[in-house]
Amino acid sequence: MDKEESFCSSPCGDQIQMAERELSAFMLAVTELFGPEQARLSAEDWLEASELMDGSPRATSRDWRAVTVAASARLADRGTSARDHRTLAASTDTKVLPILSSNCFASALLV
Repeated sequence: MDKEESFCSSPCGDQIQMAERELSAFMLAVTELFGPEQARLSAEDWLEASELMDGSPRATSRDWRAVTVAASARLADRGTSARDHRTLAASTDTKVLPILSSNCFASALLV
């Protein structure tokens, strides 16, 4: 058995394969829903979250789904911030449209 085969059959190798599958599925979903730029940013978030995860890198079991949840939360924060920014920009527009009223009460007072 060569070194690569023994590594892939080790607990560490299993964790790497699970991490690769989780990250790949996450990136595909983000790309489909939000586009390639958000997928790139989310992949960076995912890798950062995996580094911050409790446990040593040589641990035999890691919760990769928790890493994906953390990266998803960062994606949601980016989306909320962008939406809030667009809303704020739209609310600073100074165009005011007249309000048309079908209320005849005011004209009745003038008589």
